[in-house]
Amino acid sequence: MVQHQRYNQLKNGGDEEAATLVFVWTNRGYYRRRRPKILSFLLLSLLSCGFILAPHFFSFSSALSHLSDFFGVKNDGLSGDLDVNAPLCSSISNGSVCCDRSHFRSDICFMKGDIRTHSPTSSVFLYSSKNSDDNVSSTVDGDELQHEKIKPYTRKWETSIMATIDELNLISKRRNSDVDHSCDVIHDVPAVIFSTGGYTGNVYHEFNDGIIPLYITSQQFNTEVVFVILEYHDWWVMKYADILPHLSSYPPIDFNGDNRTHCFTEAITGLRIHDELTVDPILMKNNESIVDFRNLLDRAYRPRITGLIRKAQEKTSGCALATPKRMHNQPKKPKLVILSRKGSRAITNQNILVKAAEEIGFEVHVLRPEPTTELAKIYMELNSSDAMIGVHGAAMTHFLFMRPRCSVFIQVIPLGTDWAAETYYGEPARKLGLKYIGYKISRRESSLVDEYDKDDPVLTDPSSLNQKGWEYTKKIYLERQTVKLDLTRFRKRLLRAYDYITRIHLQSQHLA
Repeated sequence: MVQHQRYNQLKNGGDEEAATLVFVWTNRGYYRRRRPKILSFLLLSLLSCGFILAPHFFSFSSALSHLSDFFGVKNDGLSGDLDVNAPLCSSISNGSVCCDRSHFRSDICFMKGDIRTHSPTSSVFLYSSKNSDDNVSSTVDGDELQHEKIKPYTRKWETSIMATIDELNLISKRRNSDVDHSCDVIHDVPAVIFSTGGYTGNVYHEFNDGIIPLYITSQQFNTEVVFVILEYHDWWVMKYADILPHLSSYPPIDFNGDNRTHCFTEAITGLRIHDELTVDPILMKNNESIVDFRNLLDRAYRPRITGLIRKAQEKTSGCALATPKRMHNQPKKPKLVILSRKGSRAITNQNILVKAAEEIGFEVHVLRPEPTTELAKIYMELNSSDAMIGVHGAAMTHFLFMRPRCSVFIQVIPLGTDWAAETYYGEPARKLGLKYIGYKISRRESSLVDEYDKDDPVLTDPSSLNQKGWEYTKKIYLERQTVKLDLTRFRKRLLRAYDYITRIHLQSQHLA
């Protein structure tokens, strides 16, 4: 779970000083940057001159070309022709390093030219043929033209976790045959460099901070890209072995563990991230959405699922006690998967919940994912389900495995988790096209009612506790709370889900 209180504080900003505000366009909208008033005057003067000189431009494209030359923007960069609404560094010239640090969630740097890795110094070098009289800064030795530092992880705003991320040096240098690192491996496709450190190990963060941003950043290359990984973990590569080949056609490189010099002509360091567990089609080159990402998951896991089904059929073939076939006219029951927890935020009357759902007409499966559970098996279970129930927590990330437009996701929301439940799972589930039902528990359904006085703010005003900081939220509401559902009240959500699924099935049969 992420530290959402700190996120909101940083996002909202602190006290503002009296200053002129200039709005700067980024790929997520406008943000405010303070500038002295004299700069505003100069900016207005420049705009006025632009209107006066406008007739001298022969056409809009000609004017754009002049402005491009004025601001030093070239059209031979990574993304082709200049887009006036494109984010920073969308177009860079050969031999350049450009870093976009305007985003709240992550930094991202682009390099183009003679690029060579050097893991012993945690560096990626870009060798340039620029002469000493070029208008660039130089170091004491006269060889270094530009030096950028970046931590390629998508939680830039969270200083505590970013302190644990390895930093990478991106250095542009003059070409010098005496010291240049010769290429051990030459790649004819671009590199995307990122870290699998930080919160990796938590399935929510693995998808939100890693896999989805990796999809967003690399999709433009159509798998013709090499992933270079800082803080490389063999288990992470194995866990996502079904997905990675659909993002890159090449084996990933362990930056710290591979001391060879890898050479590229283009490299992106850092990952783009749009929002919680989502892909914003407006920001994608080909308008891909989170549904397209989910379709990629389906292609990735389909071969493994086919193998699992075949293996299960082989085990049951010839058994006298095999499950009897459904009668010809017997309707199929909607499949409901309960994501079970043990310990904190467990549903203590889960057995009664199962019986209540079965009485309504569901075929109930109880699934308790473990850190070692193969993702393909979880995908197979949820992809074939009609509904899922779970208590707010990282395992809710698996809603990504459900079928859009025909599945129901019921999230049980414990005390003190309203904002996080909606932000991290509720809204993203709707964007995927799921029918989302949030069930906010009452005080009497929380185990905290047995620990605190009925008038204690822990029960009466959870938001006041959350405002004290993430540690309070984590200690009280996430680690010490279990749930005993009021089945009379919860049954209404089950009936709503059942009616929705039945209606969708009838519509599908009618269309067929």
